[in-house]
Formats: sequence, C-alpha cells, structure tokens
Amino acid sequence: MKISSLIRKLNFWQLFKISGVVFLKPLYILPTFKATRKTMIICDSLYGKTHHQNGKANAFRHALWNVLICQNTFRISKNETKSILWAEKITTLHEKLAPNDSIPKAMDLHNNKVGRVYFKQLNSVTENEIIRFLKEKTNTAKLIKNIEEIKMSVNELVYLSK
Repeated sequence: MKISSLIRKLNFWQLFKISGVVFLKPLYILPTFKATRKTMIICDSLYGKTHHQNGKANAFRHALWNVLICQNTFRISKNETKSILWAEKITTLHEKLAPNDSIPKAMDLHNNKVGRVYFKQLNSVTENEIIRFLKEKTNTAKLIKNIEEIKMSVNELVYLSK
C-alpha cells in the first residue's frame, strides 16, 4: 500500500497523532519506512498474502517489523533503548489506528513486543540470520484463543488461526 493512500484514510486526530510522533524523531522516519517496506517484501516472498491473516506468518511479520525498525534506527541512535522505545511508539500507534478486534490487536501488540525483545539478541546479525531465527521462533509459536493466553506467553510468538 502506498503511503499517500494510507494518509488519505486517516482522520484529523489520527494525522495529528502521527505528526506529533514524526516531529519528535524526524531522523527515524526514513529508517522506519525502509524497515516497513523491507518487512512487507520479505513476508510477501516467504508467505504470500497469508501474513495478512492471524496465523504464524502474521506473528513472524510483526516480530520482523520490530526487529528491523530497531536495527535501522539503532544505526542513527547508537542506543538500543532509544531504538526499542521508538519501535514501540510507532508500532503501538499503528495498532491503535488500525481497525482490529481486541484479541487480534492484543496478539499484534504482543508479537511486536516479542520482536523488540529479540532485537537485543539480533542487533548485530545479518538479515538472513534474523529471518532464520524468526522462522525458528515462528515454528514454535503458540496457538492462543484469548487474551489471558497471550499474557502467559512471555517472549513467545503467538497466533490465532492456522
């Protein structure tokens, strides 16, 4: 999806929230867009369109997105904590603005967080190593049915449907 078409779908308050975030860290915007684009290319290549559903491919995508945002912004900040906080701010804002039911939203937020945790282990590795690591974690992802099961899955990827 093009950024221009995405922006046209937003209302005034959503645009206001986004511009507030952009204003705080303008140097992080381009690396964040690059990470987002790279995530979609990788996931389309590995999973086709199934990563847009609520299965394991979606869990992989959310974790990868956060790892790549952290990795890309780390090159600028040179600070893991700042990169992680930025990725959290951006991906949480995305989930707040995206129309999603409560369980899929909780799943996405959880997998985003797990991706940021994994970033600490993956900060200095190649893209192929990140993909290999996340594919292994995706293979052992936990099928969940409710928010309580998400909360019990600390540092594990979760998914809703096969």
